[in-house]
Amino acid sequence: MTSGEIANETAADQVAAALSVALGRLFRRLRQVKAGGSLTLPESSALARLDRGGPATSAELARREQISPQSMGATLQSLERQGLIDRVADPVDGRRQILTVSEAGAGVLHSRRSQRTERLAQTLAGHFNADEREQLQAVAPLLERLAERL
Repeated sequence: MTSGEIANETAADQVAAALSVALGRLFRRLRQVKAGGSLTLPESSALARLDRGGPATSAELARREQISPQSMGATLQSLERQGLIDRVADPVDGRRQILTVSEAGAGVLHSRRSQRTERLAQTLAGHFNADEREQLQAVAPLLERLAERL
């Protein structure tokens, strides 16, 4: 390895460590924001993934969430009992069930996102100057791309 390659690897390690700490703390704080409903973290995650990814089967969701099909089944049963997801037979394979976010589920997601977004906006407005907010706005697409590549 050349000295340039070592420097690049070290820089990447340092950025990764700094991001891991900062984003981990940010996510923990956002989860603490009081949001409507009392969804568990797995329920919130599955509902949000179904919302973002569109209709899916239980097996597809389990794969995306990297959990066992049994765990996903329990999570989905709870979401269904709460009326937050709908199941319909797959038109191609009637043995499979396609899951979608129900109107009530979309409302819960919107409420949770709105409360967290509002808390972020208040904090940014009260504790960050315009230049700092511009820097955070500029890095947002990079963080999104990073999340997609993980």
